[in-house]
Amino acid sequence: MNRREVIKNVALMLGGTFSASSLMAMNHWEQSTSPNNAGAVFILSDLQQKMVAEIAEIIIPKTETPGAKDVGVPAFIEMMLKDCYKEPDQESFMEGLASLEKVKFLSLNSDERKGVLKFLEQETKKMKSKSTPFWRLIKELTLLGYFTSEAGLKASFEYVQIPGKLELIKLKPNQKSYAY
Repeated sequence: MNRREVIKNVALMLGGTFSASSLMAMNHWEQSTSPNNAGAVFILSDLQQKMVAEIAEIIIPKTETPGAKDVGVPAFIEMMLKDCYKEPDQESFMEGLASLEKVKFLSLNSDERKGVLKFLEQETKKMKSKSTPFWRLIKELTLLGYFTSEAGLKASFEYVQIPGKLELIKLKPNQKSYAY
C-alpha cells in the first residue's frame, strides 16, 4: 500500500474529512503519468505565495511543535493545486486569493487576519458551488500537507512500532493520544 492509498483510507475512516474534490485530486494524480497540463498553467505570484504561507501558518501555527511553514505546507499546497486539481478548483483558489489581495491581507495585523479568515469560513458554509470554495481548499490542503509530513506526524502522533493488544489505557499528562 502506498502513501496516497493510506491517506485516502484514513480520510474515509475519519468520516470523509476531506472533500470529494480532494480525494478525486489524489486519485487523478495517482492515475496520471504527467502533471495536469490540460488547462491553463497554475502559477502563484510571490505575493500569493506569501499569503498562502501566512494563511497556512494561521491554521497550524508554530508552537512547541513545528508550524505549517516549517514543514513546507505552502509549497505542498501549490504543488497539489498545480498537479492534482482541475481548473474549476484552481480558479476558485485564485479568486479567493484575489479577494484577500483586495483587503490587503498581508498588511493586516494578526487579529485582523484571523477575523478575515473567520468571516471567510462563515461565508464558505453558506456557499453552494460546483467547485470547492477557496477556504475549504486551503484548509484541507494545509491539514493534508502538515499531517503527511514527517515533522507533522512526529509532532502530533506517537509512533508505536508494535502496539500489542488493543486495550483501553489511561493517558499520561501531555501524552499524544493516537499512534500511527
